Amino acid sequence: MTLHFEVADGVGTIRLDRPPMNALDTETQDGLRALAEEASRREDVRAVVVYGGEKVFAAGADIKEMQRMDHAGMVVRSRALQESFTAVARIPKPVVAAITGYALGGGCELALCADFRIAADNARLGQPEILLGLIPGAGGTQRLARLIGPSKAKDLVFTGRMVKADEALELGLVDRLVPAADVYAEAYAWAAKLAQGPAIALRAAKEAIDTGLETDIETGLAVERTWFAGLFATEDRERGMRSFVEEGPGKAKFR
Repeated sequence: MTLHFEVADGVGTIRLDRPPMNALDTETQDGLRALAEEASRREDVRAVVVYGGEKVFAAGADIKEMQRMDHAGMVVRSRALQESFTAVARIPKPVVAAITGYALGGGCELALCADFRIAADNARLGQPEILLGLIPGAGGTQRLARLIGPSKAKDLVFTGRMVKADEALELGLVDRLVPAADVYAEAYAWAAKLAQGPAIALRAAKEAIDTGLETDIETGLAVERTWFAGLFATEDRERGMRSFVEEGPGKAKFR
């Protein structure tokens, strides 16, 4: 078994477990999609952590497995690969990647699917596919450019170089650096805090932001407007506004 899924206090942890480097073979890719879909539909999961363990997040695809594939095989497999990662990106709940050690190739692309990235201060990230005569195939050319901008993305993709944690933070590739021993605890705390928030409003915020990044501003504003008005039909909105008026900001308890 290359993946585990545990739920506690509203936080679901997707744990990669394929030693020594968590290489993302086809079994693991398919497992990611299944667990992402499970996390999406389970009501007891309010936020998600993606974690590779104490030593490594994921060092990329299983190159030996890929080497055996021909063009026809990869035409079929590449769609399944992208769909697995997209399933993680489309989890309609807050998702944080807890990055230790290497997050390279597919590992970096998996981290890009999260809403927030907490990395160890000794982490290494990159898209080294060009060194194999390839390009990123699990969303790296698209999500990376959207996250850090096209010029910086092209630098990483064209050269295949690894970046250290401090440069990754400077580029905006990760959002927070912590000591390696604290990565999972920090990621869990971030997820647990949001797991106590208004689930439908958080889903709305994520969909509005993600949709807006993929379309023109008028369409994005229409999505925002629809969600904004729709939230007035929720109990959480009533609870939040009542608490604000009666107790002040930040004290509402959501279901």
